[in-house]
Amino acid sequence: MPSRAPAALIRLQPPPCGQPAHPSPPTWQHGGVTAATHSTLFPQAPDTADAVLEGLDPEQREVATALHGPVCVLAGAGTGKTRAITHRIAYGVRAGILQPSSVLAVTFTNRAAGEMRGRLRQLGASGVQARTFHSAALRQLQYFWPKAVGGSLPRIVDRKIQLVADAAAACRIRLDRGELRDVTAEIEWSKVTQTIPADYAAAAAKAGREATRNRAEIAQLYAAYEDLKRDRAVIDFEDVLLLTVAILQDQHDIAEAVRAQYQHFVVDEYQDVSPLQQRLLELWLGERDSLCVVGDASQTIYSFTGATPDHLLDFRTRHRGATVVKLVRDYRSTPQVVHLANGLLAQARGRAADHRLELISQRAPGPEPTYAEYADEPTEAEGAARRIRDLIASGIAASEIAILFRTNSQSEIYEQALADAGVPYQLRGAERFFDRPEVKRAIHALRGAARFGGNDSLLDDAPDLPSQARAVLSGDGWTHAPPAGSGAVRERWESLAALAHLAQDFATAKPDATLGDLVAELDERAGAQHAPTVQGVTLASLHSAKGLEWDAVFLVGVAEGMMPISYAKTDEQIEEERRLLYVGVTRAREHLSVSWALSRSPGGRPNRRPSRFLDGLRPGSGTTATRGGTAGPGGIERGTQGSVTGVTRRANRAPARCRVCGRTLSDAGEMKLMRCEDCPSDMDEGLYERLRDWRAVQAERSGQPDFCVFTDKTLMAIAEAVPSSPAELAHIPGVLARKLSRYGPDVLAICAGQELETDEDQD
Repeated sequence: MPSRAPAALIRLQPPPCGQPAHPSPPTWQHGGVTAATHSTLFPQAPDTADAVLEGLDPEQREVATALHGPVCVLAGAGTGKTRAITHRIAYGVRAGILQPSSVLAVTFTNRAAGEMRGRLRQLGASGVQARTFHSAALRQLQYFWPKAVGGSLPRIVDRKIQLVADAAAACRIRLDRGELRDVTAEIEWSKVTQTIPADYAAAAAKAGREATRNRAEIAQLYAAYEDLKRDRAVIDFEDVLLLTVAILQDQHDIAEAVRAQYQHFVVDEYQDVSPLQQRLLELWLGERDSLCVVGDASQTIYSFTGATPDHLLDFRTRHRGATVVKLVRDYRSTPQVVHLANGLLAQARGRAADHRLELISQRAPGPEPTYAEYADEPTEAEGAARRIRDLIASGIAASEIAILFRTNSQSEIYEQALADAGVPYQLRGAERFFDRPEVKRAIHALRGAARFGGNDSLLDDAPDLPSQARAVLSGDGWTHAPPAGSGAVRERWESLAALAHLAQDFATAKPDATLGDLVAELDERAGAQHAPTVQGVTLASLHSAKGLEWDAVFLVGVAEGMMPISYAKTDEQIEEERRLLYVGVTRAREHLSVSWALSRSPGGRPNRRPSRFLDGLRPGSGTTATRGGTAGPGGIERGTQGSVTGVTRRANRAPARCRVCGRTLSDAGEMKLMRCEDCPSDMDEGLYERLRDWRAVQAERSGQPDFCVFTDKTLMAIAEAVPSSPAELAHIPGVLARKLSRYGPDVLAICAGQELETDEDQD
């Protein structure tokens, strides 16, 4: 094989997204490297161990073949770390070097563990254990508890916060909801850092932790919480790790039994390991060094939970002679996105910044990131929804678009804006796909149809697998068109639609597949938590977006006070906020939009400024930005208001106030109704029903769901305000310029009590 060129000098062009890779030629330099983060939907397992290595770049291949001794993989965002370590395990298994049952791969989320199991299955390495730290520890604890302690393992509490509330009551300390969450978080931090109640105050002061209660009070509550657990014979999530560590430390025969079972360890996202997880890993290893860790100090974003990159950065000190491989070829993002990501880290400070990786994009050039400034948050949300609608119209799937924000509280206004724009969406962080009741029922129905389909009249007119699956799913509520509005009904439909899409993809990949084959595929995916894609724009916090990627990403609310968050005070906290933005930027493959609002509410004081992290990176950041306009200096897009039929859209709006009690409104739903949710409604019920009937006709004509015309809340707002002019109608949130132009005359006529012409009248 030719000598390896430095990573910085090699720029490879993988196949475009969605196109199958060409067969790998003998050497990687001639186009054999495939995209690091993409794979075909249902690939065939490699025939041999050497075939597992095909398509890996030199650094990934080095990871895959380094099967002895300690190995540290420093992997930048989008460089194919999961690909490298799963191919490493698969190569070892296929070459006969590793026994599948002797390998334990651990990571931090069930989704990541499920993805790893799915990839290993595709590579022909079934039988390897890929779990979270807690899942692996819980299995061991359940198995060895009768021998180590006796009896059955205590019940794990479902809601820790309720136990904290009971502890507060026992201590006669009153905590509001926010304080309950804070104290619970402090208890969790104490346990993962192995801090006992008596040491909490000193440890929290040393770590610079800030809480809403006095540290002595939190220590008292922590001690009471532990007493309550003992009295009620229950344990919590962190106890699973603590008790496993205690048993392995104290009972050498059990420790040796675990070490005899697992002889080779792989740890993903090693920068997020807590001191307690590191201690458990050391006990699993014993005196051995068959360990491969993978991480990126620049993606450390969970230090508030006790995670620290020190274990990753100190790996070579603890393991002398370790093999260290750096992955810097970014196969995910375009050079334009990578340039911004590298620029963010170039300004970073601290130990993690000293070990940053300079990414090198392997993709063809794409569009420059865009920067947009808006007068207020509702206008920012409308602007994002409008651009997303345009992207979908250009051919980008809704499931390949995401809106990422700093806090979950920012979600609602974007949900409303997307609904108003007729764009489907899904919220990340909800119940796991295969645990949803409608998914369980659907799979049960598919299994029944696979067994007894010959007697099922539903399948009489279904000649192929996709139509058979759709016929069965229709019995559980799936329809060709999505239901109107959002909420639980829409979420259930999206789940069933994802199964229908999977059936179509499965049949395309395996034309001879039967309904029984589809059920078997779903069972394997459920075991691996390898969920199908739900069709809809993803709304997610930056923390929950870690490990994911999309073709287009909208980073919203990137203003001082939100990014960095207002309570980030120390240098370390500020740098973690910078890394969080870096994670957000590197989720984008091609299209990246960064936006901020000058005020929170319409008409509010424009006292916000763009995040300091963008200084020197966004065009024109050295000049003072002005409000309004379309294309500002340096290519910064300004939020435009637009005009329709002579009506200026929300220019210089006054603060939104409740028209009943006068309170300033900030909630998106209340702003749409122009009143507090609790204030009495003066809605004209008859007008509301006439508007609903009219909407149903319009939706049927356009072949769209009802909510694409107007949402229920917008119709309620219209029925309450009863506008008599285009200007009054335009003032109602949710009545966008396009809708005002298209539907305004009809809506105003209905509000005036006029009868509209029907199709029959026109005939």
